[in-house]
Amino acid sequence: MRSQTNVRRTASLAGALLLAAGLASHAAAQGSATDPRVGLRGGWRDAGEAIRNLELVSHRDRPAGWFNAENAGDFGFANADMAFSGTLAFQGGFNGFQIWDVSNPSNPRLRSSLACPGGQGDVSVHRNLLFVSVEETRGRVDCAGTGVADSVSADRFRGVRIFDISNVDQPRQIATVQTCRGSHTHTLLVDPRDQANVYIYVAGTSPVRPASELAGCSGRSPSEDPNTSYFRIEVIRVPLAAPQQAAVVSAPRVFANRETGNVAGLWAGGQHGPGTQNTATTNQCHDITVYPEIGLAAGACAGNGILLDIRDPANPVRIDEVSDPNFAYWHSATFNNDGTKVLFSDEWGGGTQARCRATDPVLWGADALFTLTDRKMRLAGYYKLPAAQTASENCVAHNGSLIPVPGRDIMAQAWYQGGISVFDFSNPARPVEIAFFDRGPLNERLMLGGFWSAYWYNGYIYGSEIGRGLDIFRLTPSAHLSQNEIDAANLVRMESFNPQMQTKLKWPAHFVVAKAYVDQLVRGNALAPTQLTRISRDLARAERLRAGSARRAALTNLAASLDRDAARSADPAKVRLLSGTLRELASARR
Repeated sequence: MRSQTNVRRTASLAGALLLAAGLASHAAAQGSATDPRVGLRGGWRDAGEAIRNLELVSHRDRPAGWFNAENAGDFGFANADMAFSGTLAFQGGFNGFQIWDVSNPSNPRLRSSLACPGGQGDVSVHRNLLFVSVEETRGRVDCAGTGVADSVSADRFRGVRIFDISNVDQPRQIATVQTCRGSHTHTLLVDPRDQANVYIYVAGTSPVRPASELAGCSGRSPSEDPNTSYFRIEVIRVPLAAPQQAAVVSAPRVFANRETGNVAGLWAGGQHGPGTQNTATTNQCHDITVYPEIGLAAGACAGNGILLDIRDPANPVRIDEVSDPNFAYWHSATFNNDGTKVLFSDEWGGGTQARCRATDPVLWGADALFTLTDRKMRLAGYYKLPAAQTASENCVAHNGSLIPVPGRDIMAQAWYQGGISVFDFSNPARPVEIAFFDRGPLNERLMLGGFWSAYWYNGYIYGSEIGRGLDIFRLTPSAHLSQNEIDAANLVRMESFNPQMQTKLKWPAHFVVAKAYVDQLVRGNALAPTQLTRISRDLARAERLRAGSARRAALTNLAASLDRDAARSADPAKVRLLSGTLRELASARR
């Protein structure tokens, strides 16, 4: 039975379905039979392609030894998630990981690779350390590819591996942290207040291993064993000075009923009512996205989306939860940059099924968009890939990240064989697709393929293609996105990027940021045309002035006039963002 707390936080079924119906018609209007993604030619290496408002900068096939020529969709060789550090891209997979030199994105070069089977091989990186998730029973402590024959064995490894990548040409495993359910995914948490350690939140989704293989593991239900290994996450602390001492330091019961303490306190599984999804039991998280700078994490946890207070990294505390009648399995989460929205994706069909067909419900296997106020989530809208895919293409919402366009909430997201979709969810009730890339089916029969993840990193979108390799894109200007907005996004430089760990995106004081805001005001008709013309003219004049008192005065005067204009604007918040940027420019020492 669901806890009373969860009943209160579950969206009204009638209200949610009414919202879904309205948004479904909007989503359907975005796609059409003339969409170039519909009816693409299939093939492993010669499939048809459709692209809009993106440029495919480069593609690299999977290297020799990293695919099964007889079965392009072989799970054992599938590419999985990615992480980045400096000019290196780390591409995880079920058979190990590959390290790409992407210093020249138009010509990525395979730097090194390491075969270490165990699935699913999701990766994250911090300084000289690479962390890899392992969940399959074939995983071995020594990374050998021989598997483990015995049902109980000291050779088996399921958990998080730690590699020293000081020499990226020869990664070296230096620690292994075993967990009861393995690690399907993991989240690296760098706490700005703790310079000595990093933390890893482990999301285990597999059955519990026997206690005879790992002491303390229990696969029994909570009613049979209050110490069950279900209904919890695990937290690993990694001392940076001695990573070989990494260990599980807590196993928070983040699903517990607040009143009774029952560890199985959230969604018990099943349907929400007639015509709704059959939703998984909340006894695990799939992905947990942390945002240390706002002290929050969003957990996509089987039957619920949850909000966690992570100010004490080793002991996260649940502070809110939601469920949704359209969701089958809460899969991943993304905050917007200012922490006022959170997007959850639904992996209906487990990622291996065709769930974007014309006959599929528009809002199943989609994204649900929630506003976040006073640390409470409220359903505001949905986004689903607007182009119908075929029955031979696995397709559902999967992994993505924000694109740092100032003043807007824009995301690149992978949809398996649905391709990559870039969309704006600034208005969560009416998200709009901006750009896309898609290939035809991998095969005439349904098999695993397509994009596992699509992440923006230092000016490019990187796609980890499960069956075909690595793709790198960049945005091109369109009616939905100006060159100034793209240039402003490219000012944001990251030293590293990890899935499921967000950092605050910040823009330097630069004229192109101001011009990006002006473009947005023009696109949204936020001020009268004469005002917008004057603003553009005065901004151009200020930019032509040499740095100094004359430029400062011009920018300050323009900012003051914008403050007056804001009250009469259709988008006063955007006008104030522009005026604030102008004041930053005026005070910049250049």
